[in-house]
Amino acid sequence: MSKPVARQPLRRNSRANRARILATARQELGRNPDVTLEEPARAAGVVRRTLFGHFPGRAALLDALAEEASETPRSAMEAGAERAQAQSAEQGLAQLVLSMWPVGDRYRLLLALANRDLGTERVAEVLAPAREEITAVLERGQRDGVFHTHLPAAVLSAGLEAMTVALLEAVNTGALQDDGGPQVAVVTLIPAGVSEERSHAVVEEVASTVAAQPRTDG
Repeated sequence: MSKPVARQPLRRNSRANRARILATARQELGRNPDVTLEEPARAAGVVRRTLFGHFPGRAALLDALAEEASETPRSAMEAGAERAQAQSAEQGLAQLVLSMWPVGDRYRLLLALANRDLGTERVAEVLAPAREEITAVLERGQRDGVFHTHLPAAVLSAGLEAMTVALLEAVNTGALQDDGGPQVAVVTLIPAGVSEERSHAVVEEVASTVAAQPRTDG
C-alpha cells in the first residue's frame, strides 16, 4: 500500500507564490499604482488562476499589500521611537528619520495607495503612530528651543513628511542617490530650525549608532 502524498511541500509552494506575488505587486504598484492584476501576475511568473486563488480581486491584493506595507514601517518606527525618547530632540528626530528611511518604499506605497484605492482615512490610521512620534519630538524640540515655532508641530510634521516622500520619489527616478538616510536626516533637521553645521554633527553622531543596528526592510 502506497503512502499518502505529503501536503507540506504544496503549502510551502503556496506560501512562496503568495510572497512572490506580493513582492512583485509592491514593485509594480510602486511604479504605477494603476496597474492591472494581470501585470503583477505575469511579472511574478504565475498564471491568473494562481493569482486569484490567493487574491480574488484587486481589493484583496491591495488589502494584503497595505497590511504588509504598514507592518515594516511600524516596526522600524517603534524601534526608533524607543531610542529617540532617551535622546535630545535633535537626535531623536534624526533617529526617527534614519530608522524609517530604509523602509521608505513601503511608506511611499501606502501613501500612493491611499490616494487611489485604500482611502486616506484608513492609511492615516495605519500611519498614525509614526506621525504621532514625529510630532511629539518636534513639540519637545520647540519647547527646548532647538526647533522653530513658526508652525504648529503637527503642521511642521506634515510638511516634513511630504518632503520625505518627494525625496523617496527622487531616489526612485535616480535624481537622488540613496545614502542610507543621513542626507535626508540633515535636510529634515534644517527646516525644523537646526543650523546646517549642527545638523551634520547631530546626524553623524546618530548615524554611527544606527549603522550598527539590523535592517528591518527585508
